[in-house]
Amino acid sequence: MRPLRPRYSRIRRCAADLLAENGIVRPAVPVERLAKAAGAAMEYRDFNNEISGLLIRKHQMVVIAVAKEQPEQRQRFTIAHELGHLLLHDGIEVRVDKHFRVNLRSGASSKAEDVEEIEANAFAAELLMPRDFLVRDARKLTLDIEDEEQVAALARRYEVSRQAMTFRLMNLFGERA
Repeated sequence: MRPLRPRYSRIRRCAADLLAENGIVRPAVPVERLAKAAGAAMEYRDFNNEISGLLIRKHQMVVIAVAKEQPEQRQRFTIAHELGHLLLHDGIEVRVDKHFRVNLRSGASSKAEDVEEIEANAFAAELLMPRDFLVRDARKLTLDIEDEEQVAALARRYEVSRQAMTFRLMNLFGERA
């Protein structure tokens, strides 16, 4: 059964548990290593800019495929997004030659229409830019979300895009920063 609204506390707990189980205590989070630790094989494919990535589940096999033409920060977010689907959702059954489950990461994924996509995006943000890590970093400086150099420095430290870092900071600190 699909959730009716995002389960943010479950997402935070799941990401925190994954980080703790793998001894990750500072950025940048080695997201590909975490995906492999969760049982996923990684593949980088040319998707002709049609999709960013996908999650395939077939029997006991799990594959996260990522668009190799995307920038590295985007690939990292896509891996984290697909890992979120793997850990949080059962998947969508699709019939292609044989039965398997697939979750696609596409342009529609960023729209706030599908609860599972919202959850996978929230999981990716929580995993790549953990709340505790950012709070610790914010204590070391007077955080100004409108300071492009500060945001860029944090984005480099966490190996995410400036846009992803800006959204994360706004969601965590909003007007307080």
